[in-house]
Amino acid sequence: MFVPYLEILNTLTKQTEKIKLLRAITHISNDPSAHIHVLDTSFSAHIIKEKINEYTIVSTNPVLINGKKYEQKKLIEGDQLKIGHTLVIFKYEQKKEEPLNTQKEKTTHVPDMYTHLYAFSERLLKNYDIEEMLPVALDTAVQLSHADNGYLVIFKAGKPHIEIAQKINKNSFTDTQGELSDAVITRVIKEQAPLLIKDALHDTEFSASQSIMSLQLSSVLCVPLMDHGQLFGLIYLGAHHPLHQFTQESLHVVTILGMQTALLIQNATRFHALKEEQETLKKALLHKKFGNLIGSHETMQSIFNTIKKVAPTEVSVLITGETGTGKELIAREIHERSDRNQGPFVVINCGAIPENLLESELFGHVRGAFTGATQNKMGKFQLAHQGTLFLDEIGELPLNLQVKLLRVLQEKIVTRLGDNKQESIDIRVLAATNRNLEEEIKTKQFREDLYYRLHVIHIHLPPLRERGHDLITLARHFLKQYTSEFNSNVKDFSAQATVAIQKYAWPGNIRQLENRIKKAVLMTDKSLLSSQDLDLKSDEETPVLSLAEATEKFKNDYIKKILQKNNGNKTKTAQDLNVDPRTIFRHLEE
Repeated sequence: MFVPYLEILNTLTKQTEKIKLLRAITHISNDPSAHIHVLDTSFSAHIIKEKINEYTIVSTNPVLINGKKYEQKKLIEGDQLKIGHTLVIFKYEQKKEEPLNTQKEKTTHVPDMYTHLYAFSERLLKNYDIEEMLPVALDTAVQLSHADNGYLVIFKAGKPHIEIAQKINKNSFTDTQGELSDAVITRVIKEQAPLLIKDALHDTEFSASQSIMSLQLSSVLCVPLMDHGQLFGLIYLGAHHPLHQFTQESLHVVTILGMQTALLIQNATRFHALKEEQETLKKALLHKKFGNLIGSHETMQSIFNTIKKVAPTEVSVLITGETGTGKELIAREIHERSDRNQGPFVVINCGAIPENLLESELFGHVRGAFTGATQNKMGKFQLAHQGTLFLDEIGELPLNLQVKLLRVLQEKIVTRLGDNKQESIDIRVLAATNRNLEEEIKTKQFREDLYYRLHVIHIHLPPLRERGHDLITLARHFLKQYTSEFNSNVKDFSAQATVAIQKYAWPGNIRQLENRIKKAVLMTDKSLLSSQDLDLKSDEETPVLSLAEATEKFKNDYIKKILQKNNGNKTKTAQDLNVDPRTIFRHLEE
C-alpha cells in the first residue's frame, strides 16, 4: 500500500520536512494554524483535496508547478511546487505491512467501546452533576468513535446552540456555531433518528454541507437527544482522516451513549426544577409562618395582623375557639412580640384544677392557711410578675373566684390565701375559652364585668376544618417534625391518606391532627403513611350532604360566624348580611 506525502525543502535554511497527506483536505498557508505552515509573508493559501486516492491542488492565485503556473492541477508523483522560498515535492512511499497480531488487535476495538460505555454508566450512577458529567459524555463519545471533532448541541428557542465543543486543533476554527448550521442537523431534526455519513466528501447529499466543508470532515456521525419523543439536542461527531470512517458499530454505541446523556440532562433539568420548586415552597412557607404559628388562610392572616397590633400594648386579649385550635400558641406569640418577652409566661388551666385548690393556685397561700398547707407558696399571679399570665379555659372559673379575679385585675394587688398582706403585681393577662361567654352571662354563669375586663381585644380561632389548605400544610409540618425527631423513614402521605385528611372533620382540631401524625410516624414501618396509619376510617369522614343540605348548613354556619364576630348583635349581623333581621332570628330558632 502506498501513502502520499509532501517533501518540503526551505531553500534558505536548507531544512527538510516530510508530511503525510492523511486528510481529505490539507491547507498550505503562512497561517500558523494551517496543516502545512510556510514561512513566506507574500504567500497565498493553497488547498490539496483528496478524492478516491487522487490529489488535486487548488489555489486562488496561480501556483508554480514544474515551472508552469496552475490554479488547479491533479498531482502526480514527482510534481514540484515552488512556493516562495519553499520547494514542495509530491511523493508516495510504500506503507509497511503490520504484523498479524497488531491487525488482530485493531479488529478487537469493539469490546473497548463497551468498556468506555460501561465506565460512563458507572460514573453516571454516582454523579448527576450536569456541569461535570456533560463534558465527560462528549469526551466518551469522541473516544468511542475516535472522532476528531465533537459537539454537544442543545436547541434553544428552536435554534442549535453548542454547549460543549471538543476539537483536535482549537485554533483552526472560530465560527463554530456557523459550522453546524447545515444539512446534517436539518436531516436529524426532520427524521429524529441517528445519522451516519461514512464517506462525507463523496456523498451526493451531504458533500456540499457547510460543516463538512468548513471542518474538512471525511465522515460524520450525528445522534439526537430525545425527551418523551421531543428532540432537544444532539451529539455531532466528525472525522478528518479519509481512511478513518465511522462504522455502524460506532453509531450503535454512540446512540446508546446519547440515550444516557439525554437521561442525564432530563434528570438534571427535573432536579433543578424540583429544587426551584422546593425553594418556592420554602418561601411560601415563610409567608405562611408567623413565629411559631402557621397559616395562609385569610382568617389566620387577619389574626396575625391583629397580633402585630396588640402585642406591643398592655391591653387584655380574649382568645376563643374550639378545643385544640391553638389558643395557647396565640397567647405565647402575643407574649413573645410584647415588651414583656424577657419576663415569664405563666399558664394556668382553670378547668383542670379542683375548685378548692384553684384559689391557692391563682393567688398563693401561706403556711397553715388550710389543711396540708405546710409552707408558703406563690400563686400564678406572683410568678407572672413583669411577664404574662395566660388564663386558659377561663369559662370554667367558679363565680366566687371570678369576683376575686376581677378585683385583682382592677387593683393589680394580690392577697395570698390565709394572709392579710397585699402584694403589688405587674402583669398582663391573656385569657382563652372554648365556651360562648355571652351565653354564659345570660345564664348567670359568667360575670359581665369580668367579661368586659378580659374582652378588650377578641381573637377567634377558626376550627381546622374551616382553614382550607392550611390543613395539609400543618399535616406536612408535623410529618417533617416527627420524622426528624424519631429518625423515621416515612417520606410522605399516600394519596389516599391526603384525601382522608382533607375529608375528616377533625373535632379535636390541630391537637388531634398532631397526635395522629405523631403516633403514625412512630408506629409505621412504611415510607408512606396511609389513612389506616392515621386511624381515619370511613365512618369518621365527613358525610356527603345533598346540595340543599350543604347550602343550608353553610348559611347557618356563616350566620353564626358573623353573629359571633358582632358579639351577638343580631341587628348589626342582619345589616352586614344585607337581610331582614327576622331571617337571623329564624335561623337561630331552627
